[in-house]
Amino acid sequence: MMDAYCSYSDQELTAFLKNGDKSAFTEIYNRYWKKMFALACQKINDPEEAREIVQQIFIRLWERKDKLEINNTLGGYLSVSVKYRIINALNMHYVRKNYIDNLPAWSELDDSTQEWLDFEEVKERLAILVSNLPEKCRIVFVMSREQGLSQKKIAETLNISEKTVEAHLSKAVKSLRTGLRSFFLTLL
Repeated sequence: MMDAYCSYSDQELTAFLKNGDKSAFTEIYNRYWKKMFALACQKINDPEEAREIVQQIFIRLWERKDKLEINNTLGGYLSVSVKYRIINALNMHYVRKNYIDNLPAWSELDDSTQEWLDFEEVKERLAILVSNLPEKCRIVFVMSREQGLSQKKIAETLNISEKTVEAHLSKAVKSLRTGLRSFFLTLL
């Protein structure tokens, strides 16, 4: 039975997948897993993390099968999915590294423990607010504010217009301002 699925086109497999066909999903997995894994390894240089990225894409593909909208090819859709997951993973690496690099050394701390705790609480709240931004909005914000990329570079990297980058940044800043304002009001 599975051999029959090898002869189906990506479009046919996608249609079967939308109807919950597990064999179609298995064929898509077998057809694309190695390519996606190779692409992820090329960018991440960590086979275990690359494997996790690809697995998460396939899990999400199955979970969202009934809402699946592929405008071009299945291969293109999966490649873009890998690209966005890699960007997210690299952003998380950068945030973690930046956080660790910016932790004060104990010798640099003064007697103001409460100020440090308050600062950490605000920093933690900001990290939560950033993580709760919509995915593309968060990616654009992190690339701009934490990686220091220009709007033009972000637009080129994500293959979107500079106006879209500007809109995402504006939305992120507005959301973060609102979230921090309510946070500070609860401290008073």
